[in-house]
Amino acid sequence: MNQNGDNNYYNNDYSQPGGQNNKTGMLLLGMLLGVILTTLISACVFVGVKVVDLAGNKTARQASANAEEADSVINDESIEKLEAIEEVIEQYYYKDEDIDTDAMIEGMYAGVVDSLGDPYSVYYTAEEWQALMQETEGIYYGIGAYLSLDPATGLARISGVIADTPAQEAGLRENDIIYQVDGESVQGLELSEIVSRVKGEEGTQVHLTIVREGETDYLEIDVTRRQIESPTVNYEMLDDGIGYIQITEFDDVTTDQFTEALAVIKGSDAKGLILDLRGNPGGSLPVVVDIARMILPEGRIVYTENKYGEKEEYTCDGKHELDIPLVVLVNGNSASASEILAGAIKDYNKGTLIGTITFGKGIVQRVLPLTDGTALKLTISDYYTPNGNNIHGIGIEPDIECELDTQAYYEDGVDNQLECAVEEMEKLLK
Repeated sequence: MNQNGDNNYYNNDYSQPGGQNNKTGMLLLGMLLGVILTTLISACVFVGVKVVDLAGNKTARQASANAEEADSVINDESIEKLEAIEEVIEQYYYKDEDIDTDAMIEGMYAGVVDSLGDPYSVYYTAEEWQALMQETEGIYYGIGAYLSLDPATGLARISGVIADTPAQEAGLRENDIIYQVDGESVQGLELSEIVSRVKGEEGTQVHLTIVREGETDYLEIDVTRRQIESPTVNYEMLDDGIGYIQITEFDDVTTDQFTEALAVIKGSDAKGLILDLRGNPGGSLPVVVDIARMILPEGRIVYTENKYGEKEEYTCDGKHELDIPLVVLVNGNSASASEILAGAIKDYNKGTLIGTITFGKGIVQRVLPLTDGTALKLTISDYYTPNGNNIHGIGIEPDIECELDTQAYYEDGVDNQLECAVEEMEKLLK
């Protein structure tokens, strides 16, 4: 199960409302209930990993404690209140066996990050951080589906299904909404918590209650978890000398896989290339930049800007610019790093975008591992296409709009969007 795998930099999804009262409530909820969020990152773009030395940070904090205590989460008042809450729980909570001090501590850390109201900023326990690192290598345990948060319902939406996985075998589809996991509603839960409920040990089963457009009742689907080894790039030669490459996400392994795929396509004397980014939730910023350098002309690929107004540019020397016609397939689940690539291709008029408007995630996350084995993922900047467009909350409009005929796709295997891309390519090749 994936929430959008990325390795060093993330860039993804929706912002959540919430004023000061909401933030305080989230923090207290984290303290009292020990909310532990799971890994897996959806629709993301990683910008970098920086290890934070907890001991050094403590020394720096102590040096400026007097000046900054009023603005700090850690102050005499908060410590006193925390001690009071702990005493009340110990004295009155009706089951001593439910009181887990370690879970409370982890819950406090998670609660501080949750209070930002940003679904892309997450605290990872040591176990969650290790699991995330394994996933970015293309291997994890779950059902083989990508999840994102559906803004209309507050529930998890399946943004993509990996081929030959339990999710596909059980009949799950892109855009299915997960209403319940093992009979319990997931309404209002953080995406990472929903992911943790869907994931599990290899060979175990999870029961999903699904809402699917066009169905009059819930669908009850059992899925058996197993190890997922997911190739992130698939390719083949279509008729009339048209090459086809699909990128499912931008992980560490994707650069080499794409390089091989492009070499095979070119070696087959392809006259044109269809690049399929549909359902791609995002991934590593360095990886998508590397792939863009195999396609784009000389110039800017993307740039980021942080809260201090500092900009960082990623550029291309144009030495490996693609020299055959290009058509790019996108949809509403093409997010983050996918939008960086699609946006740059559109700005340079390097290819024709076909499908539906993309997700609209124009922000970047950085993962900061801590020296105790835990980690933070924080949103640190906006990103902009070569022409200076920020697509966050907006998405990228395709040049040719083409809705997927889901009935024909799932009943007869007919992909009308791909057919549209082939037709456009044939026009370009005339």
